[in-house]
Amino acid sequence: MTSINHQDKFQSPFVTYNSVVTGATADNELTRSMTILRNEGINPLVVMEVTSESDGVLCGVTEIHTWLRDWLFSLPKNSRGLWSVQEGSDIYKGEVVVRIVGPYASFGLYETAILGSLSSSSGWATAAKECVKAANDIPIVCMGARNVHPQVVGVMDYSARIGGCAATSTAVGSDLHGGTPSGTMPHSMILLFGDTLRAVLAFDKHMAADVPRVALVDTFRDEGQESVEIARSLKRKLRGIRLDTPKERGGVTPSMVFEIQSRLRNEGFDNVDIYVSGGLNPQRIMEFVDSGAPVIGFGVGNYISAASPLSFTADIKAIQSDKVKFDNGNIDDIDQVMESFIPISKRGRLPGITENNKLIRLF
Repeated sequence: MTSINHQDKFQSPFVTYNSVVTGATADNELTRSMTILRNEGINPLVVMEVTSESDGVLCGVTEIHTWLRDWLFSLPKNSRGLWSVQEGSDIYKGEVVVRIVGPYASFGLYETAILGSLSSSSGWATAAKECVKAANDIPIVCMGARNVHPQVVGVMDYSARIGGCAATSTAVGSDLHGGTPSGTMPHSMILLFGDTLRAVLAFDKHMAADVPRVALVDTFRDEGQESVEIARSLKRKLRGIRLDTPKERGGVTPSMVFEIQSRLRNEGFDNVDIYVSGGLNPQRIMEFVDSGAPVIGFGVGNYISAASPLSFTADIKAIQSDKVKFDNGNIDDIDQVMESFIPISKRGRLPGITENNKLIRLF
């Protein structure tokens, strides 16, 4: 474990939701247990460890750090601590990724939220990294916002960025990860204009000069024909074209990309980049990469947004003994207090603290 970070430098884009604080998002068994323990006067210092049940990319650390800081940081240093594997790290089945130390009543109610944040965020980050790896350094833009509930769009975009995506499509996601929203134009706008070129010219007219002119070219006519027509009109102002041909028409293929590049070059438009989106997953991305198709970027939606959550478990692994509870007023830091904790666990788990040199102390 590394030394504690300077807490005054901690900044987070995340907030602690009232529904989490009140326990509205907690499993009811936890709500009931908190009532029982409180009425019985049971609230020892405990060590809780969060363990991954599968391989993947860890995400959600910054969010739960934000929450736990609100709940625990005001306690004396000899009564609280948080350790975690770094956000975005590769993690493995059976690895302890988070360790929490504090009075159980200070955070026990929030076990559901902590595991939920890590599970969903890590699932999205893992799927994003699979796409990024398949793309072999070609940038990936996450376009999955339309496939998830709007309340979680920002966290999904943040997770995709942690997984390696170069950009995401929404403002709320970009606010969390500090980037700039990426996007071109929707089919709906082109349909309302009744002509792709008219829509692109309107885009050029009304968008700021620093917004890349990337045209969607599969709405009305042949993709190659629309690409050449738009390039002739915008000339050097055209940054690129995006291919999003629906699966009903065979989808985008490497051969289509090569054909459009050839047609643009024959017209003297070597500067026009080609972007591909529409039903992409790691396997389809690899088809473009392996073929050498001149794709400059991929837009991935459902594969990231529909990713299965990674499973984590949370277990109490040690409890402060009565003797240490009596004496710890003279001890400055929780590391020293933990030396006298009593190892404990439920059946099937090893009692006591699990060492992992990847854990970093956050407070």
